[in-house]
Amino acid sequence: MQCLVSENILSYPVVISDKSACVSQIFDWLEYDELAKYFVCTNPHSIQVAETDSLFKEALQQADLATPDGVGIVIASKIFGGGIKDRVTGSDVFLGLSEVLNKKGTGSYFFLGSTESVLEQIREKIAVEYPRIKVVGTYSPPFKSVFSDDDNQKMIEAINSVSPDVLWVGMTAPKQEKWIYQHRGQLNVKFIGAVGAVFDFYTGNVKRSHPFFLKMGLEWLPRLLQEPRRLWQRNFISNPMFMMRVIRKKFLG
Repeated sequence: MQCLVSENILSYPVVISDKSACVSQIFDWLEYDELAKYFVCTNPHSIQVAETDSLFKEALQQADLATPDGVGIVIASKIFGGGIKDRVTGSDVFLGLSEVLNKKGTGSYFFLGSTESVLEQIREKIAVEYPRIKVVGTYSPPFKSVFSDDDNQKMIEAINSVSPDVLWVGMTAPKQEKWIYQHRGQLNVKFIGAVGAVFDFYTGNVKRSHPFFLKMGLEWLPRLLQEPRRLWQRNFISNPMFMMRVIRKKFLG
């Protein structure tokens, strides 16, 4: 069994392991653990948002696996003298686990979130690229800021009716993390991943940045140009505020 080590970034535990070790840990959970584990991506924006959203903060802090998704987390770790070397994104985990499960010929997926059109694209692409993984269900929830009890019950019933090994949730942060945290005990699954934009990345509806930008830690720049209205606050408000907190913590305690 894997045993991942995390470090504290402004009171949020973030794993120091690379993407391969994270995927190996998830595979071990699928093989040996009966309780639903869940995974989140931690970045400067999510940490800033969580400071004014107590439920989101709990969801991040209580996650079984929180990866450093954001170059700001890597920089913060260096400032604190930590061991985080590289980012581990939602795409890294989704694609890495899919490769492993497809190779071993085991595992089933359920996709919750996005539109029926995107979900159908995911089904079709999984069937071609990972044919040994079964997509046992998909569900497009209503687009609203807060789900009703009836909405939640329908989602839970749809998932539990097929009992997937892995539930991928793509409803954007912080909605997806809070939904998982509140309902994971009611779900008959082994692993839950909050992967946000991965649904759109995987289908090609939103283009990931060129590998050059990924390597340089500048993935945010092309994405900002693609989606300026959605991402401007993250890059020009949340990220600088996060770094100011890191520097203050380092030098003032």
